[in-house]
Amino acid sequence: MAHLLLVEDDTTFSKLLSNFLGKHGHEVQVCSTIAGAKEAIRTKAGAPDDYAVLMLDYRLPDGNSLDLLKLLREEGNRTPALIMTSFNDIRTAVNAMQSGAFDYITKPVNPEELLMVLKEALNRKTAVSVKTTKKPEKQSLEFIEGSSKISKQLYEYVRLVAPTDMSVIIQGESGTGKEHVAKSIHRLSKRSDGPFVAIDCGSLSKDLAASELFGHKKGAFTGALSDKIGQFEAADGGTLFLDEIGNLGYDVQIKLLRALQERIVVPIGSTQPVKVDVRLIAATNEDLLTISSSGDFREDLYHRLNEFKIQVPALRERGEDLGVFIQHFIDKANQELDKNVQQLSKEVMDIFLKYDWPGNLRELNNVIKRLVLLSKEETADLKALPQEMITTMETVAAKPVAGGSDLKLLQETHEKEMIEKVLQDVRYNKSKAAKLLNIDRKTLYYKIEKYQIE
Repeated sequence: MAHLLLVEDDTTFSKLLSNFLGKHGHEVQVCSTIAGAKEAIRTKAGAPDDYAVLMLDYRLPDGNSLDLLKLLREEGNRTPALIMTSFNDIRTAVNAMQSGAFDYITKPVNPEELLMVLKEALNRKTAVSVKTTKKPEKQSLEFIEGSSKISKQLYEYVRLVAPTDMSVIIQGESGTGKEHVAKSIHRLSKRSDGPFVAIDCGSLSKDLAASELFGHKKGAFTGALSDKIGQFEAADGGTLFLDEIGNLGYDVQIKLLRALQERIVVPIGSTQPVKVDVRLIAATNEDLLTISSSGDFREDLYHRLNEFKIQVPALRERGEDLGVFIQHFIDKANQELDKNVQQLSKEVMDIFLKYDWPGNLRELNNVIKRLVLLSKEETADLKALPQEMITTMETVAAKPVAGGSDLKLLQETHEKEMIEKVLQDVRYNKSKAAKLLNIDRKTLYYKIEKYQIE
């Protein structure tokens, strides 16, 4: 049994969801506001029945769950979080992943999909304590290289820099596979027998980042109940991968620069330096040189890290590889879910080709996994796609119409005018407006925000 916290202001939906999860052996506490969630989380912190997973609706009466998630990560809380949102709000889900969410669930929630994602989150919760200290077994690349020109150049750079001991910056949008590129560099390096230690700097609190990286001695600060080995020591002889390195605080950046230059670390509360032999690979979805010019990132650290830079292309730039990635993720999902889906229907492929995939390979992997889970035949068809995705893509014009008018813009303008008129007719009663527009209340809120309707 797992203890779950559900933060949802729709009382009917939260009751249905908590009853469903209760029937599957979980204990669910429900909150309807961010303030209530904060209180519930802090009350349970450190208790034996602490929450194993947080399930957060995106839009809440006193804010949005991304703000709550960022606060929790800053406080050092790493409980896996699932964001619940409409498919039309997919970019919000991508932002949530960047803010430290484990995954997202689209509404209306599919029961089988929910249980699958929840199981993965619970598995992550139990595995997180051993993730960074376990030496990985040698294995083949976990992703397909692709055959496009831009993909060939990417892996040419990987093979070129891997045998060296140079520090590497991997730059690219969220979900492009930066950690997979880092793992490939490690596996093709002379350090492949050593550990590969990955840290998400975005999930480290400002107060505990130095302890996580460099370790601490017992009694060094409140809560330091025993000695702790930092991840630099854990990665000794191997590779340390710092994802979203731009999130590190300025004081930690100074210590990191010293560790790289002198190859020593000093645990918090100690005066004895510890020698380390680590190759550092950093990843970012920002331009570190640009943020260094504003003073948010040390320029000397940037130049120390930037011995070699690799730009990972977005999925929309790798159109020739889309079919290869789709088949790879189908095969992977079949193995994980014990299914036998062989291909996508032509209608599904048409949608995939038009979609811009803001979440890149991570989003494609998630969508494919859901398709495979929900498909009962060897060919996954439109019935396995969320209806919101089908509707959205049907209204997007592939090309502008004659006269230079953008069809999508015209459709959105008409939709905005219609929503404004209905709201005026019902005197801004959003529940009535949602019923008249034949959409749910959350979708109406999203569209009001999207079109900036006062």
